[in-house]
Amino acid sequence: MSFNNFPLPVKAIVIDLDGTLLHTAPELAEAANRMLRDMGRAPVSQDLLKSYIGNGIHWLVKRALTGDMHAEPDATLFDQALPIYEKHYTELATQSKPFPNVKQGLEAMKAAGFRLGCITNKVERYTTPILKSAGLASYFEIVVAGDTLPEKKPHPMPLLHSAKFFGVPIEQLLLVGDSLSDAQAARAAGCPIICVPYGYNHGEPVETLNVDAVIPDLSALMPLIKRV
Repeated sequence: MSFNNFPLPVKAIVIDLDGTLLHTAPELAEAANRMLRDMGRAPVSQDLLKSYIGNGIHWLVKRALTGDMHAEPDATLFDQALPIYEKHYTELATQSKPFPNVKQGLEAMKAAGFRLGCITNKVERYTTPILKSAGLASYFEIVVAGDTLPEKKPHPMPLLHSAKFFGVPIEQLLLVGDSLSDAQAARAAGCPIICVPYGYNHGEPVETLNVDAVIPDLSALMPLIKRV
């Protein structure tokens, strides 16, 4: 199901974090290279590490260890690597900055009366501090992190949970994201999705995804939606 009668009738908007609201790639990648260095392994390019982002830290660590999007590293190696990664990322996470026009876009959505939430696969212990340090926490009535529910994106559960929280029909909940997992979650839930092109879609252009529109940044969203 796709939505192409613009402006879309929307009551609430949920927005992805990494690659949509915040440019977290530099800190995620630096933590991965510090982990590799601590383990006596060769560093990996920032661009390659950026392509590994989007399915949570466990997959980022697995991909950094194997150099492959889908391979499983030796379990003992992974168990050794993960706490090293988490230590470095905890030190770096709150340095992440919003992308251009994020705050302007959020201000416009809020001023127009839309209710706002954030849905991310990042676990809560990182999500809450980085939203606060970036000055974005106050915009959101609900934050659904990667460990808030039994399932995370691309499963539809976070979107269905958010629609229930806001008390809105799922087709009037808009997801703004940057990746395949966002698109799959929205289509599985039955809600519209609009993507930004600057995020972390494993190196693939978002125009190839099953989305309703692509906007240059969050400040370009308002003409495509109307409040119902």
